[in-house]
Amino acid sequence: MNASPLTFLLTLELALALIGALWMRLAGYVFFPSPRPWHDTLYFLAGYGALLLLERLTERVAPAAYRELDRLMRSLGRVLREAGVGHNAAMLLAFASALGEELFFRGALLNALARGLGIPAALVLQALVFALGHPAPGRAGRLYAVWAFAAGLIFGGLYLLSGSLVPGILAHFLYNAKGFAEIAEEPGPASR
Repeated sequence: MNASPLTFLLTLELALALIGALWMRLAGYVFFPSPRPWHDTLYFLAGYGALLLLERLTERVAPAAYRELDRLMRSLGRVLREAGVGHNAAMLLAFASALGEELFFRGALLNALARGLGIPAALVLQALVFALGHPAPGRAGRLYAVWAFAAGLIFGGLYLLSGSLVPGILAHFLYNAKGFAEIAEEPGPASR
C-alpha cells in the first residue's frame, strides 16, 4: 500500500460519509432534526453505556477470545504508531469513522432497508453489513464480527429511538476515541 494506514483509513471513512450523505440527500432522509440537546445527550449517554456494557459482557463471556482480540487491536496500534499516528491523528480518525459509518450505515442504509423490509429486518441487516465492514483475522476476527454486529444493533437502535444521527455519532466517536487513544499512546517495544 503506497498510502499510509492513516491516509487510507481517513479516505475510506470520508468516502463512506460522502456516499451516505449523498444517498440520504437524494432519498430525502433527514440528516439532523431540529436541535434537542437534552434528548440527544440522554440517548448518547445510553448508547455509550450500552457499548461499555457490551465490552464487559464480551470480556466475561469469551475471555480467551477477548484477549486475542485485544492483541489484534494492539497490533493495529503498533502499525498506526509506526506510521507516525499520534493522539491528534487518532482522534481525527475516531471522529471520521464515527461520522462516516453513522451517515452510511444508519442514515442511508438503515433508512433504505426500513422502507423496503420494515424496521426489525432493517435493523438486523444494517448491523450485519456493519459487521461485515469490520473484518479481522482468526478467532479474534469472529469475536470482533459478533461484537460489531451487536454494536451495529446499538447504533441502529439509537438512531431509530432518537430520530437523530447525533447520539450515535457521539457515542461512536467517544467509544472509538477511547480505544484509539489507548492504542495510539501505548509505548513501543524500545521504550518499555
